[in-house]
Amino acid sequence: MRSTAVGAPCPGCGVRSSRLHGSYLRSPTDMPSAGQRVLLHLHVRRLICAGTSCERRTFAEQVPGLTRRHSRWTERLRTALASIGLALAGRAGAKLADVLGVSISRSAVLRLVHALPEPQLPSPRVVGSTSTRCARAASTGPC
Repeated sequence: MRSTAVGAPCPGCGVRSSRLHGSYLRSPTDMPSAGQRVLLHLHVRRLICAGTSCERRTFAEQVPGLTRRHSRWTERLRTALASIGLALAGRAGAKLADVLGVSISRSAVLRLVHALPEPQLPSPRVVGSTSTRCARAASTGPC
């Protein structure tokens, strides 16, 4: 597979570039299909940054929703493994992933769980607080 996009934005400065520096083959693992391992072969372009003040000289294009820098897995597989890790934790998650056709260690499952963002909890709503009643009563009389 190869990307058909004309260029890609630099991760350092955000300026789009289409100047080719080189290319390489990348093979991220995807979700298993019918119990069989799926391995993609991506032809990735390395581009020269067009930003004059950018510290990066070159960068590799990423396919949004498919790849991430330095990742051996697709985003779909990463999400599935993180969900397994949340449900079962390390050793049991690794065993289930092995049954599904993905080879992963228990510590890698836990690293995926630790890398997840913290859930956003709604702020608590305080109803009928004593301090609120005192603040209201302060204008009319003693608490």
